[in-house]
Formats: sequence, structure tokens, C-alpha cells
Amino acid sequence: MSDLLADARALIECESPSTDLDAVARSAEVTARVGTARLGAAPERIVLDGRTHLRWRLGTGPSRVLLLGHHDTVWPLGTLARHPCTVEDGILRGPGCFDMKAGLVMAFHAAAGLDGVTLLVTGDEEIGSPSSRALIEREAGAAAAALVLEASAAGGALKTERKGASSYEVRVTGRAAHAGLEPERGVNATLELARQALAVSALGDPAAGTTVTPTAAHAGTTTNTVPAEGTFAVDVRARTVAEQERVDRAIRALRPTEPGARVETTAGPSRPPLEAAASAPLYELLCQIAARRGWPVPARAAVGGASDGNLTAGVGTPTLDGLGAVGGGAHAADEHALAAELPPRTALLRALVEQLLVGPRTASLATRP
Repeated sequence: MSDLLADARALIECESPSTDLDAVARSAEVTARVGTARLGAAPERIVLDGRTHLRWRLGTGPSRVLLLGHHDTVWPLGTLARHPCTVEDGILRGPGCFDMKAGLVMAFHAAAGLDGVTLLVTGDEEIGSPSSRALIEREAGAAAAALVLEASAAGGALKTERKGASSYEVRVTGRAAHAGLEPERGVNATLELARQALAVSALGDPAAGTTVTPTAAHAGTTTNTVPAEGTFAVDVRARTVAEQERVDRAIRALRPTEPGARVETTAGPSRPPLEAAASAPLYELLCQIAARRGWPVPARAAVGGASDGNLTAGVGTPTLDGLGAVGGGAHAADEHALAAELPPRTALLRALVEQLLVGPRTASLATRP
């Protein structure tokens, strides 16, 4: 366990906020150094839009398993001064320890000496993977399985379902007029905006797990002018591709209710869902491995947040997420990982990868047409 904690500390103590390109570049060098020491090989550095990603191809044979993680975090520079990296009473703390630098260290230790594994560590996951998405999808498309080292769900549960995410901006155009002298000559964008927001909110389906939430809104310029323009943002989360597509069609079909108003919609789905079917064969295999070895069988959980596992599942690659650290407090001041869980989780990950590398078994996992 001491080696796992020492490697985790090295990564945690190099701050890496996603929006600071220099910080991400420094973190990539530290991550490359730690990974090289464990894997016996240096990574390829892939710089896309100024962001540094790392890729290891392990062994000489074809790569069949993709291990996926990220080294960027949500924490700004200077967070370490307030929340230093510590290990006390079996608890590892520090910015990014749980999400997900401990998971990266687990991947390095689990993959050491294996042949047929690609380990991809990206530097922009926390801001939606804008530069790494195509890279992730290419690597996943060439793999028989994708194992994502994001932190576990509560109690160490694996994340076998993740909702897909969509983001929209709805823009309303009306016509300005003096609110006191002749408001009847205007087309009130605020009223149209309100009607559209209510219509969008009604698209949610709690029974299906679909949430459609109007969020930030703005309309008008001055208090005595009929507003001529307005916008609101929409956050959509859906468990299935069918639900994500249903909401997308409905939002794009919005029509004005106020005579003379116009409605435009931009953006759309950003990450497809990780559906239960994409993770089921891998989760079943993991449970079999744990049972054979007398290890505890991890539970499974469906979560609303998206990760790069959504992207690997979206190209049809069987995907199992939440294989990283056990703990809690992601993106919060009490972020922490349980030190005692790192070695057994790493051993379970290693056993899963070894089983997937056997050969024929991987073919039966494919879900793509």
C-alpha cells in the first residue's frame, strides 16, 4: 500500500485545474514520470488544443483492453495550501485524490507487465473532454473493453449506468417598445421565454429517469423597455439513447406562441448514456472473478453524472466505470479516499484485465453491430 500512496501523493501535489494549460502540462509530466516508473515504458504525449494527454501502449501484441482516466481536476491553483495532501487514520485527502488521481495510480499498478493494454490519461475530462473526445472514441472503437478508473459510487459500487447529457440554449427574439408609452407595439421576449421554459420543463419523464431543467436565463435591457431578446439554458439527463433523442427532437421543434416572436435552439447532446447493457457483461465477469477468489463482490449503481465512459459506450464498446478509489466528496472540500481499499481494488482490476486478455472471451463482450 505504501507505493500506491506515495504515487498518489506525487500526483495530488501537482495541481492540475482543467482551465490552466500550463498546470495541466506540468501535471502530465508528473503523471508520465509516475506511470513510466511503474509500467517500464514512457507514454506518448498527445497535445490537442494546448492540452496534454498521455497514452501508453503496453506490450508488443494488439491492444484489446483500454484503461481510461484523467489527470485534470476541478480545483484551482492554491487549493493545496488550504487542503494539503495527507494520510491520517487511513484516509487519503487532497484535491483530486478521489476524482481521480488515486484511480490513475491503481491503473499504473494493475497494468504493470501486461501485454495488450492501452492506458489513456486525458487532461480535459472535467470540462467535457473537448479536445480528447475524438481520441477517446478512436481508442475505444479499437478495444474489446473499456475500463474507466473514475471513483466508485457510494460504498465502492461500480458505475454500471450513467445518464447521457445534453445542453441547449434557447434564444427568443421579440420586438422592443417603450414599456410605459406603447407596450402593445412590442413583442415581449420575457413572456415568450417563460412559456418556452415551461414547455421545455414538461419534457422531463421521472419514470424514465429523464430530467429536463431550464437553468440560467436572461432577458431585456432596461426596466422600461419591452424586452426584445432573451435566452435560457437547458440541462438534460437521460438514461437511454431513445430518451435523449426524444427530448432532442422536442426541443428542436419548439415554436413561438407569441405573434411576431422567433425561437432558435442551439447545441444538443454532448455525451450519450452509458446504458446498463453496455456494462452488464463486464460486471458479470468481474463478479465471477471476485467470487472465485473469495473477494467481496462490488455492488453496482446508476448515477446521473457523465464521464468519459459515456463516450466509450457511445461507440459500442463494452464499458465498466467506477473502478477507481473508494471514498467520497468528489468536487467538495471533504474529498477523500480510503487507503485500505486501494490494494484490493487494484488487485481486482488486475484480475479483470488479465481475464479480458485471455483472448476468445473478449469477442463475446462486443455490443457493436
